[in-house]
Amino acid sequence: MKVAIFFGSKSDTESMKKAAAVLKEFGVEYKAFVISAHRAGELLRQTVSQVEADGFEVIIAGAGLAAALPGVVAGMTTLPVIGVPLECVSEKSNGLGGMDALLSIVQMPPQIPVATVGIGNAKNAAYLAVQILSIKYPELKEKLLAFRKKLADDAKAAKDIEL
Repeated sequence: MKVAIFFGSKSDTESMKKAAAVLKEFGVEYKAFVISAHRAGELLRQTVSQVEADGFEVIIAGAGLAAALPGVVAGMTTLPVIGVPLECVSEKSNGLGGMDALLSIVQMPPQIPVATVGIGNAKNAAYLAVQILSIKYPELKEKLLAFRKKLADDAKAAKDIEL
């Protein structure tokens, strides 16, 4: 059970750490790579090939602005790719709050899909990766079912609240 996490800039590290934390919680091995699709295309291609050769089964790719990274990665592999649109927090950003990244990732051309989560929601990308892997790994499915049961139990316990 291995997930590769890609993102295009070191400035995205804090956002993408949230995906790593979820994977760690479920005992899923992961490795992170900071590689720009625009500045290091050949390095990205080599790394995606190596990820496949090393037995990774799902890729999470976070990107802001034009957000090409998830789509470029998806074009290089048949592994499932989950895109995380990120809000650019640079003072040079265009101020679109991540909507540009969301639309860029979700509007992939036909035949090369990228599953897409909400803006900045790297945690959901990791939960989706866990769900995908749980199809193959019964022990992970048990952890996921226990997690979901706890969510339901917590919601049930919180339903009656006194104001």
